[in-house]
Amino acid sequence: MSRCRRSSLLLQLLEKCQTMRQLKQTQAQIITIGLAQDAFALSRLLAFCSHPTHGSLSHAHLLFRHIHSPTLCVRNTMIKAFLLREDYANPFEIYSGLLRDGLFPDNYTFPYVLKTCAGLRDLRAGAQVHSHVVKLGFCSDTFVGNTLALMYIACGDVSSAREAFDGILQRDAASWTVMISGYSQLGDVETARMMFDESPVKDRGIWGAVISAYVHNNCFKEGLSMFRLLQAQGLEPDEGVLVCALCACAQTGAVDIGSWIHHYVNRVGFALSVRLGTALVDMYLKCGYLNSAEKVFDGMTCKDTVCWNVMILGLAMHGDGERALELFTCMKKEGLKPDDATFVAVLSACSHSGMVEEGLEVFKSMRSLYRVEPRSEHYVCVVDFLGRAGHFQEAKGIIEGMPLNSSPAERAMAWRALLSACRNHTEARWAEVAAGHLLGLEDHSGVYVLLSNIYDTYGKQDDAWRMRNCMKLRGVPKMPGCSSIQLGGHVHEFVAGIKGEQIVTCLAPLKRGNSHEGLYLYLCPLLLAGCIIHQSEHLHLKRDG
Repeated sequence: MSRCRRSSLLLQLLEKCQTMRQLKQTQAQIITIGLAQDAFALSRLLAFCSHPTHGSLSHAHLLFRHIHSPTLCVRNTMIKAFLLREDYANPFEIYSGLLRDGLFPDNYTFPYVLKTCAGLRDLRAGAQVHSHVVKLGFCSDTFVGNTLALMYIACGDVSSAREAFDGILQRDAASWTVMISGYSQLGDVETARMMFDESPVKDRGIWGAVISAYVHNNCFKEGLSMFRLLQAQGLEPDEGVLVCALCACAQTGAVDIGSWIHHYVNRVGFALSVRLGTALVDMYLKCGYLNSAEKVFDGMTCKDTVCWNVMILGLAMHGDGERALELFTCMKKEGLKPDDATFVAVLSACSHSGMVEEGLEVFKSMRSLYRVEPRSEHYVCVVDFLGRAGHFQEAKGIIEGMPLNSSPAERAMAWRALLSACRNHTEARWAEVAAGHLLGLEDHSGVYVLLSNIYDTYGKQDDAWRMRNCMKLRGVPKMPGCSSIQLGGHVHEFVAGIKGEQIVTCLAPLKRGNSHEGLYLYLCPLLLAGCIIHQSEHLHLKRDG
């Protein structure tokens, strides 16, 4: 067999390798026939080694160091290999080396290096690479421009990101998606929506970016509205969009939409990944549908720690502490290691179910068995179940035992939990202790209201009045209550304490719709009693007094 023919067969065999053992066997034959410095063969070897599951980054780096004069293509492949493994130090060394060797970066080099700068959040290094981009004339390149914008957004410089975006001559869908996601990360949902509206072509990725922007910035109603518009455009949502929509459903209680998504997933044969399954479980739990959540959870073939945490916390929210602890035991038997979120869920279950001894045992095991250092959330859970059981002295001891580096906000959470327990037990003495510490940490309306209500319960009207008056004198605002209902696939919010006059306009659509006539008849007496007083975009409720 000729050398040329053998080389061709070996390169074909290289493409079929499935394991590092097979790769090393093929590499040995490549070296034997004299292709050890062949640029194409080396790039394919490095590409396989960079694979996140069956590759070996250390072998790739060793191979790279033995190359006499690596080409730009080989260096690009090695930079990409480090980037895929989130190793952000070595790519700069390779990039500096190619500059020293007189090579010119191309439109493959720059995106890899800029993503490295983004991963490090290194604005200074990113700006230096940007200067090379300008010098070599790649600013208008779509791929390079998109990554420049991505880098600046990751470093928090949105104005420079916009300049990079404006410099792209031919923007693609990814260009708009990067900017929408960037503004979303900075909390600027309005500009993200404006970018979406300006985008000439709206593919599924752009729709997903704007839906994610709303949901991740707690604009859940708007996120669901965009999800419905996506459906109206005839676009099929991908997993990311479905997960965002389910998150919005969970937060707004829109179980009808969430259930539709579940049926859609089953109808189209969507693979129920861990991420999507966990989102469905979370949605059903937060909407109060425990049985549906359990069916989804039990039907999942693969579950990670997050999924188990969600189910344990869901059982805790529904007051089933015993089953939550049983699930915790099952999780450990499956070989999954509990994390700090797991213990928040388990301790919450103990709190909601009054399982004091079990809770203390779990809390003590965090350090001793699982090497998990308790955080403020864990201490708050312990204070909560001790306070609910009336063990105020022990709860105070737990708070005083919190780490010295705990922030005032974290300590305030613990004292607030104790104060809430005092309200449930109408324990004025301990309530005053908790409130005293709490007011030294924060000036929140809830402290005044809770203590005032406790005084009212004890008939201490003067003390109750003193608390309310102190709240007014200090200018502490009282946060209005809020609830919501779902009608016709839309979520309507009810906010307490906002005045207005548009009552008839508010209730007219309910009266016209036969399906809502019962709700209209229910709301009318409330209206006559002076409870409902305004709707502009939302429905608003007000309590007398």
